[in-house]
Amino acid sequence: MTLMNSSGPPQGGDTIQELTIEELRAKVGTGMEIQDAEEHMLLSMGPQHPSTHGVLRLLVELDGEIVVNLAPDIGFLHTGVEKSMESKTYTKAMVMTDRMDYLSPMTNNLGYILAIEKLLGVEATPRAQAIRVIMSELSRIASHLVWLGTSALDLAAMTVFLYCFREREYILDLFEMVAGQRMMVSYFRPGGLWRDLPEEFEPAVRNFLDFFPSRIADYEALLKNNPIFLRRTKGVGIVSGEDALAWGMTGASLRGSGVQWDIRKAQPYCGYETYDFDVPVGTNGDVYARYRCRVQELWESMRIIEQALDKLPDGPVNIDDRKIVPPPRAELGRSMEAVIHHFKLWTEGFSAPTGYVYQSVESPRGEFACYLRGDGSSKPARVHFRAPSYVNLASLPRMAKNVYMADLVAIIGSIDIVLGEIDR
Repeated sequence: MTLMNSSGPPQGGDTIQELTIEELRAKVGTGMEIQDAEEHMLLSMGPQHPSTHGVLRLLVELDGEIVVNLAPDIGFLHTGVEKSMESKTYTKAMVMTDRMDYLSPMTNNLGYILAIEKLLGVEATPRAQAIRVIMSELSRIASHLVWLGTSALDLAAMTVFLYCFREREYILDLFEMVAGQRMMVSYFRPGGLWRDLPEEFEPAVRNFLDFFPSRIADYEALLKNNPIFLRRTKGVGIVSGEDALAWGMTGASLRGSGVQWDIRKAQPYCGYETYDFDVPVGTNGDVYARYRCRVQELWESMRIIEQALDKLPDGPVNIDDRKIVPPPRAELGRSMEAVIHHFKLWTEGFSAPTGYVYQSVESPRGEFACYLRGDGSSKPARVHFRAPSYVNLASLPRMAKNVYMADLVAIIGSIDIVLGEIDR
């Protein structure tokens, strides 16, 4: 049996050609066991395909239109972030965390910063912790909007895509107001924040909380009871709670299967134990259940943000430790000691004690964790991240078993992966 490899073989210089399954398998090197080389077709999906949500390639074995086997082929976007961070000071390495999950950079910053603070044995001020919660939940909403818009677009619901990106633009404007950047923010810093919130931030966020519920209602009106959307999502890509736990899935991909696990509740950080919010849980473990969980999380994030704004404490946003936090900008014009301190801190960095820590946070995609090891120098000896997209993607072969090829697109969208987080 032969097939046309229309996306081009993996080896450079080859043109479109007919390949036997054995030849294509040797080229891709995935090690996937072909079940029936005589009757089945081996299809290369991606890495350019828009519905793979990044530079992801899938090797799919088909029996007609039914997926009988699947192997993700990753690494096309590999950047070596973790090893690169080990050659930089703790603070300078932080900017690289923005580039992994670029749809939720605040979460990446927070996981890494909390690990540094745990290694140093310090804790951010109450005001800084509350602001971190606000910005993290805004990031969660912005990320879920990208997921909802793009996964709906995969199923030909273009209006939802336009609506979601309209609201996301408002949140990115809030980020720019606070951090000077829309995406790669690097706003959280060891010991606190880059700077305090501007005066116009709170009114802008409360305005968002006022109009956003009606926008969620618009999304729901277009999708929740749409018969086409229901047929494309209900009963598709089912994974049981037991299987989801066995595969290490987290986030809405796990909660959609009926397992109530959220780091903000199970292992609270930044004072999340003081906020009143629920953890949405599904029952069927299908594409629709994961959709419902994330939409309900939009409401819960708004509840958390409103509570944080209502009890936002006064006080500094940085700890009083000049070994970690640079001097205020106002001191640089009148104090030579402050200039020297500022220069040494940003060129040489601060030293962290010998030891290792592990810190988890709840990202929009699941459990994002940072393993950090110090050796007494100003650079981390080892940095490693537990990326939820990487783990959730590993379950794709199980969820895609015996589904139509067209349903594979819906399943990929439902697990909400970011390839920058996988290929790090």
